[in-house]
Amino acid sequence: MTALVLQAGSVCVATAANVSYAIGELVRAFEQVHPDTKVQITLGGTGKLVAQIRHGAPYDLLMAADMAYPQALYRDGLATALPRVYARGALALFSTKEWDFSAGLGLLESPAIESIAIANPKTAPYGKASFDALQTAGLLRKLKPKFVYGESISQTAAHTVSAADIGFVARSSLYSPQMAQYREGRQWIAVDTSLYDPIDQGIVILTSAKNSAGVKAWYDFMLSAEAGRILQHYGYALP
Repeated sequence: MTALVLQAGSVCVATAANVSYAIGELVRAFEQVHPDTKVQITLGGTGKLVAQIRHGAPYDLLMAADMAYPQALYRDGLATALPRVYARGALALFSTKEWDFSAGLGLLESPAIESIAIANPKTAPYGKASFDALQTAGLLRKLKPKFVYGESISQTAAHTVSAADIGFVARSSLYSPQMAQYREGRQWIAVDTSLYDPIDQGIVILTSAKNSAGVKAWYDFMLSAEAGRILQHYGYALP
């Protein structure tokens, strides 16, 4: 068995943007237990982060917004094992304005809604889930001319706050202090989970970091009851 490298240092984590609202609390909880190990977080769309990994970016772990991207890294020898699910995300339809949400996604057909923020489905798993939900609801083709794209789900939330009439966001974002002023049923609703596949989010250790004790400690922490408690506080479900 290969020994882990036992030394203080830093852990570089490439993290899906939807986790941005919870990541600060997660890092603080980890560093209380491991004060000699500092966690460095890079946030972005999962597809973009994976492209950086494939081009040699010095990350130690990937916390993805889906399972497909980390599975592909494992198949290609860039991760040490198949991904484990650390959280299950969900979509919400959100606006800074109040709307009558009784029609569900049908609200988006209203002429009063001219712009819909949505994450790029080619690089952001939450964007793909948004497209899938609209496709299942029979609305995708009709609504595409209204779309304003974000590179990641957090950028999409920013677009929704600053410019778009409404947008698809990670439900977790609405549990953050910055968004606490907005109320379910008035400015947002959860998107029916039957309209899209479960957003299982996977974590993998990258092969370049396979012997690091700090990396293994972060990986174990993200699968722990303490991390699960924090993630649930931000609206995630656990596997």
